[in-house]
Amino acid sequence: MTVRRDREDDDLIYDDLTYDDNDRDPGRDRNNRELMVTVYIFLFLFVSLILYFAYFVQFRAPKQIVSSYNMRQKNLENSVIRGTIYSDNKEVLAREALKDGAEIRNYPYASLFAHVVGFSTYGNYGLEKTANIELLTSNAPVDERLGKEMAGVRNTGDDIYTSLNISLQKTAYDVLANYRGAAIVMEAKTGRILAMVSKPDFDPNTVSENWAKITENEDEAALVNRCTAGLYPPGSTFKTVTLLEYLREHDLDGSDYAYSCNGSFVKDDSRIECYHGSVHGTVDLLRSYAKSCNCSFANIGAMLDIPRFEDTADSLLFGRALPVESDYKRSSFALNSSSDTDEILQTSIGQGKTLMTPMHLALITQAIANDGEMMRATLIDRQENYLGTVIREQKPSVYRRVMKEDEAKMLKSYMLDVVSEGTGKKLQSPYYTAAGKTGSAEYGSEKGKSHAWFTGFSQTGSPDIVVTIIIEKAGSGGDYAVPAAKRIFDAYYGVSAGGF
Repeated sequence: MTVRRDREDDDLIYDDLTYDDNDRDPGRDRNNRELMVTVYIFLFLFVSLILYFAYFVQFRAPKQIVSSYNMRQKNLENSVIRGTIYSDNKEVLAREALKDGAEIRNYPYASLFAHVVGFSTYGNYGLEKTANIELLTSNAPVDERLGKEMAGVRNTGDDIYTSLNISLQKTAYDVLANYRGAAIVMEAKTGRILAMVSKPDFDPNTVSENWAKITENEDEAALVNRCTAGLYPPGSTFKTVTLLEYLREHDLDGSDYAYSCNGSFVKDDSRIECYHGSVHGTVDLLRSYAKSCNCSFANIGAMLDIPRFEDTADSLLFGRALPVESDYKRSSFALNSSSDTDEILQTSIGQGKTLMTPMHLALITQAIANDGEMMRATLIDRQENYLGTVIREQKPSVYRRVMKEDEAKMLKSYMLDVVSEGTGKKLQSPYYTAAGKTGSAEYGSEKGKSHAWFTGFSQTGSPDIVVTIIIEKAGSGGDYAVPAAKRIFDAYYGVSAGGF
């Protein structure tokens, strides 16, 4: 820029306004750049903080707030009277009560709802843990809450209304008798859990007094909810997954499949036998499934595309999170492209390293009954304050579609044949139609000993309920688990139960 001084008025006159880069102050430019970098860094940190806060509220806060390490819960216990837990017909399952002048948590049905309702007198467990913050939150009228807080009086916590049905819970409890095992009853269209029983059990009223006794026997594992945390070989119930993979690889057409069963199948020095040495003769795909022919399904497994089999297991949530409210363990599917022949054959019949929880199996069965859509499994219907005002209501929601509708319909037809012509014949009834799959899952190193499985649903045209049951060390699924499941179906439809 050129500047000259006028001689008359001594003013500065600018001849042109062109700036030369050499005239710029390099120090000022550097300061501007550093300022902008600082602004951008703080802006980035601010946005990151907002995003993390949103993530925490959406995904981590629900877990953190029910954590036993969260001291807020301890503070709430001093200011709020714990709310009541109710069944689906408003019967009390857990409530605050007085005993010898002391406040206690009372469970009117004792061990009947031990695992699903849980306890809060020696830590939190079951629904008492899942809904802990709701039970310790008071949504009474604001003026009432403020008045009590100022007076040093505890407010009344909100109540939880569950989907649990006392009659079905009692039936499921009774059919397990003195066996160890688990039973789940779920609405097929909604995912609402109507009953959840695990044995061995305990009395939540006396957890504090009997804690050492309850926990000392690791073999009994009475505190384990076998419905959600019991991992078992699924046995022949897993043949539904193997069948689905075969149908997917053959465009849902299994009409060309045939196999001649002589009681054993051998490939690459690996040997599979049918349960108790059964010989099924020539079977097509439908009869292989209905008769639960191990040899035929080992033959099918040997023909499958293993990476695609992995994808099918993944789509059915093996090794993945489940849409379940309560604590659970993930199922496992260990097959991969490097697996040897024996592992492939064992996996195809539900043995080997494959492990499932009864809850996971119930969800897969529910999805089949519901035309391929898996619902979120729920126990809580709604939260109300002590005056009966609804604070939160939980509507049934689809978790995801895990199979196509035509795939689900095909599997329904196969499961229906299990009851009409196969290993589930004892489930036949003139009062309802049923479909399902039995399983006899071998455990340990001793041949012939097995857990008895059944999973299925009723009213196949418009399904009502799903029943999944495992009876540990009982033997054949068709001989033990099916009659047990029938008593549950009969109870749901008001039919006099047969013997077991």
